[in-house]
Amino acid sequence: MEDRGREKRKYRRLAAALKYDPEEDGAPRVVASGRGLVAENIIARAREAGLPIQEDPDLAAVLCRLELGQEIPPELYEAVARILAFLVYADGQLGKEESNA
Repeated sequence: MEDRGREKRKYRRLAAALKYDPEEDGAPRVVASGRGLVAENIIARAREAGLPIQEDPDLAAVLCRLELGQEIPPELYEAVARILAFLVYADGQLGKEESNA
């Protein structure tokens, strides 16, 4: 039984939310992060706000180690840029679907 508990803890969901305002920020900032129920709440709030969600457990693990409000370090720029590119693409696809409705 103890091994199952360890296994469950090992695979607890992680989530991080980023905010980027090019006029105010030098890089995206971590505005929320957590694991387990906190992660589920972050994801639920993003869905409620209509924000696209990208799953990347490795990146989420690194982002969850940063302080809230901290800009992401340069080592993460490329990984986060891929996420931002996905979001721009997803937003464009959503716009096309809405205009076709």
